[in-house]
Amino acid sequence: MTVNPMTAQEVTEKILNNDQLFILDVRNEDAFQDWKIEGKGITYLNIPYFDLLDGVEEILDQLPSDQDILVVCAKEGSSIMVADMLSEEGRDVSYLQGGMKAWSEYLQPVKVADLNDGGELYQFVRIGKGCLSYMVISNSEAAIIDATRMTDAYVAFAENKGAKVVHIFDTHLHADHISGGRKLAAQTGATYWLPPKDADEVTFDYAPLEDQEIVKVGDTKITIHALYSPGHTIGSTSFVIDEQYLLSGDILFIDSIGRPDLAGKAEDWVQDLRDTLYTRYKELSDELIVLPAHFMTIDELNDDGTVSERLDTLFKNNHGLNIENEEEFRKMVTENLPPQPNAYQEIREMNMGKINPSDEDQREMEIGPNRCAVR
Repeated sequence: MTVNPMTAQEVTEKILNNDQLFILDVRNEDAFQDWKIEGKGITYLNIPYFDLLDGVEEILDQLPSDQDILVVCAKEGSSIMVADMLSEEGRDVSYLQGGMKAWSEYLQPVKVADLNDGGELYQFVRIGKGCLSYMVISNSEAAIIDATRMTDAYVAFAENKGAKVVHIFDTHLHADHISGGRKLAAQTGATYWLPPKDADEVTFDYAPLEDQEIVKVGDTKITIHALYSPGHTIGSTSFVIDEQYLLSGDILFIDSIGRPDLAGKAEDWVQDLRDTLYTRYKELSDELIVLPAHFMTIDELNDDGTVSERLDTLFKNNHGLNIENEEEFRKMVTENLPPQPNAYQEIREMNMGKINPSDEDQREMEIGPNRCAVR
């Protein structure tokens, strides 16, 4: 029978279409439990590769005959070997090309909306990591917000749209993933903007992004407004685009809120977080569409593949926005935190420009799920 590679893009399309897919994950159990491919139509079987070295005969009756079967491992090699063994037993199977490393790096561009005066807003869904980044295109100019380190994907997308990247923004100094901001600025000659309160220790030049800063993209009336919104970091900055869309960074998510502890300042920043969510955001229009920098689970994706929700809906439904007692809020965001992201201190140092790991080391630093949220 046949063994076919399946790309991260193909898996993503199956997830977005709610297609049925059976995954045989041959990583160790702890790696599987910590982080796996998720989707409404996905079912799993986790059998470590080393348990299959003597053959796959004993698991054949656990594999469906009416679904696509995808074998997954960390880097690809083990999944190919298991897929070959299944093929020899008469099963049609696929393996994840590039393994979970490729899954972690894939970006799916999804159009959010047409903007006033002909512009466009796109969301780049890093489905294997839970990261969300954005591109505004207007009159052959592009701005990118919260770029990942996979910068070629943005450059190619902008070029395909006939746009030149002229502005790059980070909503804050990231601790869970490596920013592509500096690399993109070097590739494109664009201006790289950072909140100065997060940039005390950076080793490179940047444009300071101050509260109420307005940066135009193209020759139209599209503007990106910076809104100082501390809490996840002391410099966290939100953006209002086209008076319709609130890019909330890591302050507010669809089903959770940002954690204040990744710089070791949870007790110091918890009040900033509450003030941003319960005061600054309350002053904004209820009709704004919130576009966060992360999502936690696949359930937060809409039917069109975007991650978004109206601000008034989040004020009704998001638990983190409905804790009246300040002490209860403080306990939630300081005492009930999920595990911290892998290598988050090293990621912060890289985003400051203090260290420069190899590409392979960068991949290893980022492996694992999104851990920026509290709920």
